[in-house]
Amino acid sequence: MKNSLLAIAAASFCILSATADDSIPAPKLSFKPTGRVLMDGAFYMGGNKGVAEGSDTRFVDGVAIPDVRLGAKFTYGKWKAKIDVGFSYGKIGLKDTYFEYDFNPENLVRVGYFVPQWGLNSETSSSMKQTYEEPTSNEFFYANPRLLAAMWVFDKGQYFAGTSLFVEAGAMTQNANVMGRQAWGAQTRLVWRPKHNDGDVLQVGSSFNYSKPTADDHTGFNYTANFPSRVSKVPLLAANIDHAGGLFKMTPEFLLVKNRIAVESQYYYMNVGRNDGFHNYQAHGVYGIFRTLLIGNRYNYSHADAGVATPSKGSLELALGYNYTDASDGKAGIHGGIMHDANCTLNYYINSWMLARLRYSYTTVHDRVVEGLLPSRHVNTIEARLQIIF
Repeated sequence: MKNSLLAIAAASFCILSATADDSIPAPKLSFKPTGRVLMDGAFYMGGNKGVAEGSDTRFVDGVAIPDVRLGAKFTYGKWKAKIDVGFSYGKIGLKDTYFEYDFNPENLVRVGYFVPQWGLNSETSSSMKQTYEEPTSNEFFYANPRLLAAMWVFDKGQYFAGTSLFVEAGAMTQNANVMGRQAWGAQTRLVWRPKHNDGDVLQVGSSFNYSKPTADDHTGFNYTANFPSRVSKVPLLAANIDHAGGLFKMTPEFLLVKNRIAVESQYYYMNVGRNDGFHNYQAHGVYGIFRTLLIGNRYNYSHADAGVATPSKGSLELALGYNYTDASDGKAGIHGGIMHDANCTLNYYINSWMLARLRYSYTTVHDRVVEGLLPSRHVNTIEARLQIIF
């Protein structure tokens, strides 16, 4: 038997050697360093009325470097890999760390620690949001966290799909036995784009997610969001959902591009099933963004991400946004707050690796019944950012 196996192995080796195509060059390993630095300044107006010491977090004008990253991308044939290390407010941690295999131009599989496809905002990194910061709805509904996941992406013609299985992000910082158990989930992003050419895009889609509890010894969910600024981190929304069994959330998306004008929007809905006779918790939100190139030819389409590509160097962009999020559900007895945010952002794409942003926003919240937070609050914010990314 042993000799037969050796004979089969030898014959297979000879066949592979004979059929090998010497004209096909062997793949080469390529390496590209990556990095980013964000430098922010912020001025807050009218945000501290009624804030007594110890009752809430005050807004304080100032400057900050909220994000520094260094990493590398590797390519070897159909294989790709990426590793990023981030530094923020004295903490060092891993960012994107994954392997990817591209079967063909239409199909790929990615495994590791990254942001899986879910909603339109998953096509841009945290530093490339056209409204300076991501919409609050996207933050509160935990739409695009970095997770330990496996994802398959299909990208061909009018159709785009990304499907992922994942475990909670805590698996990156704690052993499984320390966690007791690991929460898991599954999600998908489905997109139909009858028009997807540069300067001419019509795209609709929807994303779905089911997750198990991650908080309170895996019996609850903690959903929070800060006011949209990183210089002063001030709580905006907070919902502690106990007695949770599982969570379902979805977000339809819309994208329209006509030459130098782009419009995008997402709606968010979340339902948390609860045990022991407690009423289910529901929350929803929506945002819309109008974008136009004041200087620049047109918006281009990023096929592989199913979204708008970064404008070319020398472009000056105006982005007007509005966001509404309702994190309060009276039937469930949870009043996380109801917020509105209106914002205006100017983006100047200095060159291929430098970008300057200037933003004004008015943000207000009410109907909060959260320990340590005022029932209502508002703030006017002016922010500026210089970012370097490569």
